[in-house]
Amino acid sequence: MKRIGIIGGGQLGKMSAQAAKQMGFYVTVLDAAPQCPAAHIADAQIVGHLYEADKLRALAKVSDVLTYEIEHIDTQTLKSLHNEGHTIYPSPAVLEIIQDKLTQKQVLAKNGLPVPPFEAVDDLETLTHFPVVQKARKGGYDGKGVVVLKSPADLVNALQTPSMIEELIDFEKELAIIIARTPTGEMATYPIVEMVFDDKTNICDIVAAPAQIDEVIAEKARKIAQHAIESLEGVGVFGVEMFLTREGQVLINEIAPRPHNSGHYTIEACVTSQFEQLIRVISGLPLGLSDLLRPAAMLNLLGEPGYSGPPVIEGLHEALAIPGLSFHLYDKANTQPFRKMGHITLLDESLESAIAKIQEVKNILKIKAENTKISY
Repeated sequence: MKRIGIIGGGQLGKMSAQAAKQMGFYVTVLDAAPQCPAAHIADAQIVGHLYEADKLRALAKVSDVLTYEIEHIDTQTLKSLHNEGHTIYPSPAVLEIIQDKLTQKQVLAKNGLPVPPFEAVDDLETLTHFPVVQKARKGGYDGKGVVVLKSPADLVNALQTPSMIEELIDFEKELAIIIARTPTGEMATYPIVEMVFDDKTNICDIVAAPAQIDEVIAEKARKIAQHAIESLEGVGVFGVEMFLTREGQVLINEIAPRPHNSGHYTIEACVTSQFEQLIRVISGLPLGLSDLLRPAAMLNLLGEPGYSGPPVIEGLHEALAIPGLSFHLYDKANTQPFRKMGHITLLDESLESAIAKIQEVKNILKIKAENTKISY
Protein backbone atom coordinates (compact mmCIF):
# COMPACT_ATOMS: atom_id res chain seq x y z
CA MET A 1 0.00 0.00 0.00
CA LYS A 2 1.41 3.36 -1.03
CA ARG A 3 2.13 6.14 1.43
CA ILE A 4 -0.01 9.10 0.42
CA GLY A 5 0.98 12.73 0.97
CA ILE A 6 -1.75 15.37 0.81
CA ILE A 7 -0.76 19.01 0.33
CA GLY A 8 -3.31 21.03 2.29
CA GLY A 9 -5.27 19.96 5.35
CA GLY A 10 -8.67 21.62 4.91
CA GLN A 11 -12.00 19.88 4.46
CA LEU A 12 -11.08 18.39 1.08
CA GLY A 13 -7.88 17.02 2.58
CA LYS A 14 -9.85 15.63 5.51
CA MET A 15 -12.39 13.83 3.31
CA SER A 16 -9.63 12.52 1.04
CA ALA A 17 -7.76 11.25 4.10
CA GLN A 18 -10.93 9.57 5.38
CA ALA A 19 -11.26 7.68 2.10
CA ALA A 20 -7.58 6.71 2.16
CA LYS A 21 -7.69 5.51 5.78
CA GLN A 22 -10.81 3.46 5.08
CA MET A 23 -8.76 1.64 2.42
CA GLY A 24 -5.76 1.17 4.71
CA PHE A 25 -3.30 3.73 3.35
CA TYR A 26 -0.79 5.66 5.46
CA VAL A 27 -1.51 9.37 5.10
CA THR A 28 0.64 12.42 5.83
CA VAL A 29 -0.73 15.94 5.39
CA LEU A 30 1.06 19.26 5.04
CA ASP A 31 -0.70 22.31 6.49
CA ALA A 32 0.29 25.40 8.45
CA ALA A 33 -2.38 24.87 11.13
CA PRO A 34 -1.44 22.15 13.64
CA GLN A 35 -5.11 21.33 14.27
CA CYS A 36 -6.28 21.53 10.65
CA PRO A 37 -9.32 19.38 9.73
CA ALA A 38 -7.23 16.65 8.06
CA ALA A 39 -4.91 16.36 11.06
CA HIS A 40 -7.69 14.60 12.98
CA ILE A 41 -7.73 11.80 10.38
CA ALA A 42 -4.21 11.52 8.97
CA ASP A 43 -1.46 9.34 10.44
CA ALA A 44 0.98 12.27 10.52
CA GLN A 45 1.18 15.97 9.80
CA ILE A 46 4.02 18.20 8.67
CA VAL A 47 3.32 21.70 9.93
CA GLY A 48 4.28 24.25 7.30
CA HIS A 49 3.02 26.61 4.62
CA LEU A 50 2.25 25.38 1.13
CA TYR A 51 4.89 27.66 -0.40
CA GLU A 52 7.71 26.40 1.85
CA ALA A 53 9.96 24.34 -0.41
CA ASP A 54 11.61 22.46 2.45
CA LYS A 55 8.23 21.39 3.84
CA LEU A 56 7.04 20.17 0.44
CA ARG A 57 10.27 18.21 0.11
CA ALA A 58 9.80 16.75 3.58
CA LEU A 59 6.33 15.55 2.58
CA ALA A 60 7.66 14.05 -0.65
CA LYS A 61 10.37 12.21 1.30
CA VAL A 62 7.84 10.30 3.42
CA SER A 63 5.30 9.69 0.62
CA ASP A 64 5.13 7.43 -2.42
CA VAL A 65 2.63 9.70 -4.18
CA LEU A 66 1.58 13.31 -3.64
CA THR A 67 -1.74 14.98 -4.32
CA TYR A 68 -3.27 18.27 -3.22
CA GLU A 69 -6.57 19.71 -2.07
CA ILE A 70 -5.91 23.32 -3.04
CA GLU A 71 -4.40 25.09 -6.04
CA HIS A 72 -2.51 27.78 -4.15
CA ILE A 73 0.80 25.98 -3.67
CA ASP A 74 4.41 26.26 -4.83
CA THR A 75 4.43 24.75 -8.33
CA GLN A 76 8.12 25.45 -8.90
CA THR A 77 9.10 23.08 -6.09
CA LEU A 78 6.53 20.52 -7.27
CA LYS A 79 7.98 20.69 -10.79
CA SER A 80 11.47 20.09 -9.38
CA LEU A 81 10.21 17.12 -7.34
CA HIS A 82 8.44 15.73 -10.41
CA ASN A 83 11.64 16.03 -12.46
CA GLU A 84 13.52 14.21 -9.69
CA GLY A 85 11.16 11.25 -10.03
CA HIS A 86 8.49 11.89 -7.41
CA THR A 87 4.94 10.93 -8.40
CA ILE A 88 2.48 13.83 -8.20
CA TYR A 89 -1.15 13.77 -9.37
CA PRO A 90 -2.44 15.93 -10.97
CA SER A 91 0.92 16.87 -12.46
CA PRO A 92 2.57 20.20 -11.57
CA ALA A 93 2.30 21.15 -15.26
CA VAL A 94 -1.49 20.81 -15.13
CA LEU A 95 -1.63 22.70 -11.83
CA GLU A 96 0.44 25.55 -13.27
CA ILE A 97 -2.01 25.97 -16.14
CA ILE A 98 -5.07 25.91 -13.90
CA GLN A 99 -3.56 28.26 -11.26
CA ASP A 100 -3.65 31.12 -13.77
CA LYS A 101 -7.23 31.69 -14.92
CA LEU A 102 -6.10 33.47 -18.08
CA THR A 103 -3.69 30.69 -19.05
CA GLN A 104 -6.39 28.12 -18.26
CA LYS A 105 -8.86 29.83 -20.61
CA GLN A 106 -6.22 30.22 -23.33
CA VAL A 107 -5.35 26.50 -23.22
CA LEU A 108 -9.02 25.48 -23.30
CA ALA A 109 -9.77 27.81 -26.22
CA LYS A 110 -6.70 26.61 -28.11
CA ASN A 111 -8.05 23.06 -27.83
CA GLY A 112 -11.38 24.07 -29.33
CA LEU A 113 -13.37 24.00 -26.10
CA PRO A 114 -16.29 26.42 -25.64
CA VAL A 115 -15.53 29.20 -23.13
CA PRO A 116 -17.02 32.65 -22.56
CA PRO A 117 -15.37 35.41 -24.64
CA PHE A 118 -12.35 36.61 -22.63
CA GLU A 119 -9.28 38.80 -22.86
CA ALA A 120 -6.26 39.84 -20.88
CA VAL A 121 -6.49 43.36 -19.51
CA ASP A 122 -3.70 45.62 -18.32
CA ASP A 123 -5.60 48.89 -17.95
CA LEU A 124 -9.28 48.66 -16.98
CA GLU A 125 -9.71 52.36 -17.76
CA THR A 126 -9.51 51.45 -21.45
CA LEU A 127 -12.55 49.17 -21.22
CA THR A 128 -15.26 50.24 -23.65
CA HIS A 129 -17.74 47.36 -23.33
CA PHE A 130 -19.84 46.45 -20.32
CA PRO A 131 -21.01 44.41 -18.47
CA VAL A 132 -17.99 42.18 -17.88
CA VAL A 133 -16.66 39.88 -15.17
CA GLN A 134 -13.20 40.70 -13.84
CA LYS A 135 -11.30 37.72 -12.46
CA ALA A 136 -7.99 37.74 -10.61
CA ARG A 137 -5.60 35.59 -12.59
CA LYS A 138 -4.37 33.88 -9.43
CA GLY A 139 -5.49 33.29 -5.88
CA GLY A 140 -9.28 33.49 -6.12
CA TYR A 141 -11.57 31.06 -4.28
CA ASP A 142 -15.11 30.85 -2.87
CA GLY A 143 -16.30 33.98 -4.66
CA LYS A 144 -13.16 35.98 -3.84
CA GLY A 145 -11.20 37.38 -6.76
CA VAL A 146 -14.31 37.90 -8.93
CA VAL A 147 -16.06 41.24 -9.56
CA VAL A 148 -18.92 42.09 -11.92
CA LEU A 149 -18.41 45.44 -13.65
CA LYS A 150 -21.75 46.52 -15.07
CA SER A 151 -20.72 50.03 -16.14
CA PRO A 152 -17.74 52.41 -16.00
CA ALA A 153 -19.03 53.57 -12.59
CA ASP A 154 -18.19 50.11 -11.18
CA LEU A 155 -14.49 50.50 -11.97
CA VAL A 156 -14.00 51.90 -8.46
CA ASN A 157 -14.71 48.35 -7.22
CA ALA A 158 -12.29 46.70 -9.66
CA LEU A 159 -9.64 44.29 -8.40
CA GLN A 160 -6.20 45.87 -8.10
CA THR A 161 -4.33 42.75 -9.18
CA PRO A 162 -3.30 41.07 -12.45
CA SER A 163 -6.60 40.01 -13.96
CA MET A 164 -8.63 39.07 -17.00
CA ILE A 165 -12.12 39.94 -18.11
CA GLU A 166 -14.90 37.78 -19.48
CA GLU A 167 -18.21 38.54 -21.06
CA LEU A 168 -21.00 38.40 -18.47
CA ILE A 169 -22.97 35.31 -19.51
CA ASP A 170 -26.76 35.35 -19.28
CA PHE A 171 -26.96 31.72 -18.18
CA GLU A 172 -29.95 29.57 -17.36
CA LYS A 173 -28.11 27.22 -15.01
CA GLU A 174 -24.64 26.71 -13.54
CA LEU A 175 -23.63 23.09 -14.04
CA ALA A 176 -20.75 21.00 -12.75
CA ILE A 177 -19.36 17.53 -13.21
CA ILE A 178 -16.67 15.46 -11.52
CA ILE A 179 -14.30 13.66 -13.88
CA ALA A 180 -11.71 11.10 -12.76
CA ARG A 181 -8.92 10.11 -15.15
CA THR A 182 -6.17 7.52 -14.71
CA PRO A 183 -2.58 7.63 -16.05
CA THR A 184 -3.69 5.28 -18.86
CA GLY A 185 -6.53 7.57 -19.92
CA GLU A 186 -9.49 5.69 -18.43
CA MET A 187 -12.22 7.97 -17.16
CA ALA A 188 -15.08 7.81 -14.69
CA THR A 189 -17.74 10.48 -15.24
CA TYR A 190 -20.18 11.47 -12.52
CA PRO A 191 -23.68 12.87 -13.10
CA ILE A 192 -24.11 16.46 -14.23
CA VAL A 193 -25.27 18.53 -11.25
CA GLU A 194 -26.73 22.00 -10.89
CA MET A 195 -25.11 24.51 -8.56
CA VAL A 196 -27.18 27.27 -6.99
CA PHE A 197 -25.12 30.20 -5.71
CA ASP A 198 -25.96 32.63 -2.91
CA ASP A 199 -26.28 36.12 -4.40
CA LYS A 200 -24.80 37.83 -1.33
CA THR A 201 -21.67 35.68 -0.92
CA ASN A 202 -21.19 34.25 -4.43
CA ILE A 203 -20.56 30.92 -2.67
CA CYS A 204 -22.26 27.72 -3.80
CA ASP A 205 -25.33 27.23 -1.64
CA ILE A 206 -27.05 24.08 -2.95
CA VAL A 207 -26.00 21.30 -5.34
CA ALA A 208 -28.78 19.27 -6.99
CA ALA A 209 -27.97 15.82 -8.40
CA PRO A 210 -28.83 15.12 -11.12
CA ALA A 211 -29.29 18.48 -12.84
CA GLN A 212 -32.75 18.91 -14.28
CA ILE A 213 -31.67 19.29 -17.90
CA ASP A 214 -32.42 17.60 -21.20
CA GLU A 215 -30.35 14.46 -21.83
CA VAL A 216 -29.04 15.97 -25.07
CA ILE A 217 -27.65 18.91 -23.07
CA ALA A 218 -26.30 16.53 -20.40
CA GLU A 219 -24.45 14.48 -22.99
CA LYS A 220 -23.02 17.63 -24.57
CA ALA A 221 -21.78 18.81 -21.17
CA ARG A 222 -20.24 15.40 -20.41
CA LYS A 223 -18.33 15.34 -23.70
CA ILE A 224 -17.08 18.90 -23.25
CA ALA A 225 -15.83 18.13 -19.72
CA GLN A 226 -14.16 14.90 -20.82
CA HIS A 227 -12.48 16.67 -23.75
CA ALA A 228 -11.21 19.38 -21.39
CA ILE A 229 -9.52 16.91 -19.03
CA GLU A 230 -8.10 14.93 -21.96
CA SER A 231 -6.73 18.16 -23.47
CA LEU A 232 -4.95 18.93 -20.21
CA GLU A 233 -3.72 15.32 -20.01
CA GLY A 234 -5.06 15.47 -16.49
CA VAL A 235 -4.65 12.57 -14.05
CA GLY A 236 -6.65 12.66 -10.83
CA VAL A 237 -10.08 14.01 -9.97
CA PHE A 238 -11.31 17.27 -11.51
CA GLY A 239 -14.33 19.51 -10.98
CA VAL A 240 -15.50 21.14 -14.22
CA GLU A 241 -17.84 24.11 -13.76
CA MET A 242 -19.97 25.13 -16.75
CA PHE A 243 -22.63 27.63 -17.81
CA LEU A 244 -25.77 26.53 -19.65
CA THR A 245 -26.92 29.56 -21.64
CA ARG A 246 -30.55 30.31 -22.45
CA GLU A 247 -29.78 29.32 -26.05
CA GLY A 248 -28.68 25.84 -24.95
CA GLN A 249 -24.94 26.46 -25.29
CA VAL A 250 -22.57 24.87 -22.75
CA LEU A 251 -19.50 26.95 -21.81
CA ILE A 252 -16.67 26.01 -19.45
CA ASN A 253 -16.35 28.45 -16.56
CA GLU A 254 -13.47 26.97 -14.55
CA ILE A 255 -11.70 23.70 -13.79
CA ALA A 256 -10.50 22.60 -10.35
CA PRO A 257 -7.66 20.00 -10.33
CA ARG A 258 -8.94 18.29 -7.16
CA PRO A 259 -12.13 17.06 -5.51
CA HIS A 260 -14.72 19.79 -5.73
CA ASN A 261 -17.50 21.24 -3.58
CA SER A 262 -20.02 20.20 -6.24
CA GLY A 263 -19.02 16.56 -5.69
CA HIS A 264 -19.59 16.25 -1.94
CA TYR A 265 -22.94 14.57 -2.58
CA THR A 266 -21.05 11.57 -4.01
CA ILE A 267 -20.10 10.38 -0.51
CA GLU A 268 -23.63 9.13 0.17
CA ALA A 269 -25.28 9.29 -3.25
CA CYS A 270 -22.83 7.46 -5.56
CA VAL A 271 -21.33 3.99 -5.60
CA THR A 272 -17.83 5.50 -5.29
CA SER A 273 -17.26 8.95 -3.78
CA GLN A 274 -15.07 11.50 -5.52
CA PHE A 275 -12.61 11.14 -2.62
CA GLU A 276 -12.29 7.36 -2.88
CA GLN A 277 -11.97 7.79 -6.65
CA LEU A 278 -9.00 10.11 -6.13
CA ILE A 279 -7.28 7.58 -3.88
CA ARG A 280 -7.92 4.84 -6.45
CA VAL A 281 -6.44 6.94 -9.26
CA ILE A 282 -3.28 8.10 -7.50
CA SER A 283 -2.53 4.66 -6.04
CA GLY A 284 -2.95 2.78 -9.33
CA LEU A 285 -6.15 0.95 -8.39
CA PRO A 286 -9.09 0.41 -10.79
CA LEU A 287 -11.70 3.14 -11.05
CA GLY A 288 -14.90 2.63 -9.07
CA LEU A 289 -18.41 3.01 -10.42
CA SER A 290 -19.66 6.60 -10.49
CA ASP A 291 -23.37 5.73 -10.73
CA LEU A 292 -25.91 7.80 -8.79
CA LEU A 293 -27.79 5.63 -6.28
CA ARG A 294 -30.63 8.06 -5.50
CA PRO A 295 -31.45 11.70 -6.23
CA ALA A 296 -29.60 13.97 -3.82
CA ALA A 297 -29.23 17.58 -2.75
CA MET A 298 -26.25 19.02 -0.89
CA LEU A 299 -26.24 22.17 1.24
CA ASN A 300 -23.10 24.03 2.26
CA LEU A 301 -23.14 24.99 5.95
CA LEU A 302 -21.60 28.44 6.31
CA GLY A 303 -20.73 30.35 9.42
CA GLU A 304 -23.58 32.66 10.37
CA PRO A 305 -22.95 36.37 9.75
CA GLY A 306 -22.05 38.21 12.94
CA TYR A 307 -20.33 35.29 14.65
CA SER A 308 -16.65 34.42 15.04
CA GLY A 309 -14.90 31.92 17.30
CA PRO A 310 -15.24 28.25 18.32
CA PRO A 311 -18.32 26.93 16.48
CA VAL A 312 -21.64 26.16 18.13
CA ILE A 313 -24.20 24.17 16.12
CA GLU A 314 -27.86 25.01 16.52
CA GLY A 315 -30.68 22.73 15.37
CA LEU A 316 -28.65 19.56 14.82
CA HIS A 317 -31.06 17.26 16.69
CA GLU A 318 -34.03 18.56 14.71
CA ALA A 319 -32.16 18.39 11.41
CA LEU A 320 -30.98 14.80 11.91
CA ALA A 321 -34.58 13.75 12.50
CA ILE A 322 -35.24 14.43 8.81
CA PRO A 323 -35.11 11.08 6.90
CA GLY A 324 -32.25 10.74 4.43
CA LEU A 325 -30.07 13.47 5.93
CA SER A 326 -26.30 13.04 6.44
CA PHE A 327 -24.31 15.65 8.37
CA HIS A 328 -20.63 16.51 7.85
CA LEU A 329 -18.70 18.90 10.10
CA TYR A 330 -15.21 19.91 8.94
CA ASP A 331 -13.59 20.27 12.39
CA LYS A 332 -12.44 23.84 11.82
CA ALA A 333 -11.36 25.38 15.10
CA ASN A 334 -13.14 28.67 14.48
CA THR A 335 -16.14 29.85 12.53
CA GLN A 336 -16.30 33.14 10.65
CA PRO A 337 -19.11 34.77 8.70
CA PHE A 338 -19.77 32.74 5.53
CA ARG A 339 -16.86 30.36 6.13
CA LYS A 340 -17.52 26.80 4.93
CA MET A 341 -17.90 24.83 8.15
CA GLY A 342 -19.60 21.66 6.90
CA HIS A 343 -22.31 20.34 4.62
CA ILE A 344 -25.38 18.16 4.67
CA THR A 345 -26.57 15.76 1.98
CA LEU A 346 -30.16 14.65 1.57
CA LEU A 347 -31.14 11.55 -0.38
CA ASP A 348 -34.74 11.01 -1.39
CA GLU A 349 -36.96 9.27 -3.92
CA SER A 350 -37.18 12.46 -5.97
CA LEU A 351 -34.95 15.49 -6.38
CA GLU A 352 -37.89 17.80 -5.72
CA SER A 353 -38.47 16.19 -2.33
CA ALA A 354 -34.75 16.33 -1.46
CA ILE A 355 -34.58 20.05 -2.29
CA ALA A 356 -37.74 20.75 -0.28
CA LYS A 357 -36.11 19.13 2.74
CA ILE A 358 -32.91 21.12 2.11
CA GLN A 359 -34.94 24.33 2.26
CA GLU A 360 -36.36 23.14 5.58
CA VAL A 361 -32.85 22.46 6.93
CA LYS A 362 -31.72 25.97 5.98
CA ASN A 363 -34.15 27.35 8.52
CA ILE A 364 -33.13 24.88 11.23
CA LEU A 365 -29.39 24.32 11.15
CA LYS A 366 -27.16 27.27 12.08
CA ILE A 367 -23.45 27.49 12.86
CA LYS A 368 -22.75 30.28 15.33
CA ALA A 369 -20.11 30.83 18.00
CA GLU A 370 -20.16 30.76 21.78
CA ASN A 371 -20.42 34.24 23.31
CA THR A 372 -18.58 35.81 20.40
CA LYS A 373 -21.19 37.71 18.43
CA ILE A 374 -19.54 40.44 16.38
CA SER A 375 -20.93 43.96 16.59
CA TYR A 376 -20.72 46.08 13.48
